[in-house]
Amino acid sequence: MLGQLGSAQDPQPPPSTPANPPPSPPADQKQNPQDQNAQQPAAGQPAPEKSAENPAEKKKDEGGNPAQVVEDKTKQAAVMTKDVTVAGFEKVRDWETGLIAGTYAGRNRQLVPLTGKERADIYLQETLTTPSPYLKRMFGAVIDQARDAPPQWGGGWEGYGKRFGSDEGEFITANSLAALGDAKLGYEVRYDQCHCSGVWPRARHAIARNFYTYNTTEEERRPQLALYGGAFGAGMVSAAWKPNHNVLAQGGLGVLSQAAWGTVLNFFIEFAPEINRKMGSKR
Repeated sequence: MLGQLGSAQDPQPPPSTPANPPPSPPADQKQNPQDQNAQQPAAGQPAPEKSAENPAEKKKDEGGNPAQVVEDKTKQAAVMTKDVTVAGFEKVRDWETGLIAGTYAGRNRQLVPLTGKERADIYLQETLTTPSPYLKRMFGAVIDQARDAPPQWGGGWEGYGKRFGSDEGEFITANSLAALGDAKLGYEVRYDQCHCSGVWPRARHAIARNFYTYNTTEEERRPQLALYGGAFGAGMVSAAWKPNHNVLAQGGLGVLSQAAWGTVLNFFIEFAPEINRKMGSKR
């Protein structure tokens, strides 16, 4: 009996504990059961999407290899430079639109009598208000400089300046006198490309048109009285500042200059489409 009581009253040994208990989670990682339930998706609902990537990492990924980025930018700049260069070359190449040739009537256009305002506009464009007349005089002065004509003006920039100024003054005088004469006579001042075909017929037209024009009918031919009268008068005026003061001789040189340069310019205008196609124009 006592043995039974003693056995019943013997205390039970305490439960053993592991030698290294698992560490408790940090305070900031402890979650409220309600929070845990909130993070668990409800039944039948899709799981929440992952948070967006770090902006810095995303930017780094998009940036790629810096060397590749530099290479791509260089290629883009090269393409842009090429496009600008080609566009500029085409603009310069298509000089027949007015840079050199001035105002003229194309092969498929019919001449119509000019009004007074149109005559004034053409005079200003071909004499003062566009780059074309100045470029022509600059080119002419280069030729005079190479020929050392007149020799009294010497060389260098000083000599070139005198020649350019002389050519410009003579040109403005000639154009002004010719414009007044053509307006008074009612003569056509524009060149018209030949309606014919073939090299020689067009060449003959280019040469002949330097010596004849049309009256108000735009069909009847008339000699270029105003054009050559203006050239002769301008040559006489230029004798006032040129070393050779012989007015008749200078007037004659003005006429010869108009005959030569006028024919060359007509050739350029007449064969402008072919010249441009040789230079790569698609027009």
